[in-house]
Amino acid sequence: MLAKLTSKNQITIPKKIMDQIPEARYFEVELRDGAVILKPLRTYSTSLNAIRSKAKDLGLNPDWHPGSYQMARSK
Repeated sequence: MLAKLTSKNQITIPKKIMDQIPEARYFEVELRDGAVILKPLRTYSTSLNAIRSKAKDLGLNPDWHPGSYQMARSK
């Protein structure tokens, strides 16, 4: 199948391919041996409150791994 690169460096993935991966909205992009590889990624929507609640349920706190909380806050 043919796909054209636009002036804004965008490519439309052909419908026949997207029909086979309807849930994909994000892709990991890799250059391998001169070929561009797109791997569909799964994403999960959740709230910060849900994450904090889960961490509390698991007994995790900022002292558990200081870098993890700092990293999460920076994103």
